[in-house]
Amino acid sequence: MSTPIETDVVIVGAGPCGLFAVFELGLYDLKCHLVDILDRPGGQCAELYPEKPIYDIPAWPEISGQALTDKLMEQIAPFKPEFHFNRMVSGFRKLDNGRFEVETDEGELLHCHAVVIAAGGGSFQPKRPPVPGIEAYEGSSVFYSVRRMEEFRGQDLLIVGGGDSALDWTLNLQPVAKSVTLVHRRPDFRAAPDSVNKMFALREQGKINFHVGQVSGLKGEGGQLTAATVKGPDGETDIP
Repeated sequence: MSTPIETDVVIVGAGPCGLFAVFELGLYDLKCHLVDILDRPGGQCAELYPEKPIYDIPAWPEISGQALTDKLMEQIAPFKPEFHFNRMVSGFRKLDNGRFEVETDEGELLHCHAVVIAAGGGSFQPKRPPVPGIEAYEGSSVFYSVRRMEEFRGQDLLIVGGGDSALDWTLNLQPVAKSVTLVHRRPDFRAAPDSVNKMFALREQGKINFHVGQVSGLKGEGGQLTAATVKGPDGETDIP
């Protein structure tokens, strides 16, 4: 067992909330250590959409996920936080002296007066859809996040989902892609109404396609897709 690291506060999660917690705690002269499963700060903003514009940050009409992360890192630099990347919290207990012990999956022990849970949606493990053979295309033509929009320029894109992420990427990738098709299992969406309205406007203009259904199969070879089979109310359709 490693020698415990002594600090004031341990923050679980190095996304925007965890990073801003460093700033607020630093104003009270509290030293922070942050634990995050990713290999860099930024959380969801850095992992899933570093280039996607964000519109709901106070005082920033528009800012990208990576730019927000960079600004937060600049803001907390004077407080010299310490990061433990590529780590998960595997244990947590209260000590006899009233302090807390946090253990990582690498066997590190951190002793602190307080623990801040800023884990957001938790560790980023993609939820693989139950599509036969999808593993063969992952990382080459099936992706669970968009890190660089430029990689999708001139491509025929199929976006699957009905939440904010699916609608946001439909709107943001449409100008750079050759074609964009959105597939959702029902005509109702969980995304912000403004995004849904903009998506339907693009469909009316013939700039995107929308299908109700679910992906039931993939076609291609060597990790490169040629088509996806979508099962909808009227049967199955192959979308190039």
